[in-house]
Amino acid sequence: MFWKLINLAGLLLIIVFLIITVAFTSFEHKDNICSKIEVNFNPNDIIKVTENDIVRMVKAVDNQVLGKSLTQINTEKIEKEIEKLKAIKKAEVYKVMVKDSTSFKGIISIKVKHHEPFIRVMSANGNYYMDKKGNKFPVSINYTANVLTVTGNIEDEVSINKLIPFIMYVEDDDFWKAQIQQIHVKSDGDVILIPLVGDQFIELGNFDNYEKKLKNARAFYEQVLSKNNWDKYKTVNVKYDNQVIAKKR
Repeated sequence: MFWKLINLAGLLLIIVFLIITVAFTSFEHKDNICSKIEVNFNPNDIIKVTENDIVRMVKAVDNQVLGKSLTQINTEKIEKEIEKLKAIKKAEVYKVMVKDSTSFKGIISIKVKHHEPFIRVMSANGNYYMDKKGNKFPVSINYTANVLTVTGNIEDEVSINKLIPFIMYVEDDDFWKAQIQQIHVKSDGDVILIPLVGDQFIELGNFDNYEKKLKNARAFYEQVLSKNNWDKYKTVNVKYDNQVIAKKR
């Protein structure tokens, strides 16, 4: 019993010591000065806002952020300002204390998640990237994305509800993913597919029943065009049910 009491008392002393140490450390370092702005993001992100751009935005929110006490820095306000950049999906800002050789220093650490480009739209309404959820973000000289290009009459409702599911289907099909390099949407809603191989266009019609239309187009490719007929046809029309209408040059 005596040794149990000794062990219990020792454990209580350790707990009290840890509580006092943590409380003292928190008190001692709560006013640490911010000496650095650190930006982190996935290096594999296709779209990247530069670290300098983000640091400039932080300083635009608070031009005295460097040299200011961490407790005086409004991280929520900084997050909201960074997320105003269309290319950024989410920003998280943390206050961090790092120990160097002699003392602690304060750091504002910013974690950034970029939107992932799915298509590039070039239309009368603008030139921009779009992700799979229909979010738009601008093209920049600072980054390029090797994604499918869509031109013509692109409306928001069409883009989200019809165009994106169609392109997701194309991207999941090895044959069409390798074959289609551009999609053009006409003013009447009809769709033209521009292949990578050959000079012919594929007239899809609207997006209705596109799985069946692409199946018919592929059969024509495999049975006719693949036999050295790539340059003999101007258009391949699959807009009508169970029909492939090919127009020669």
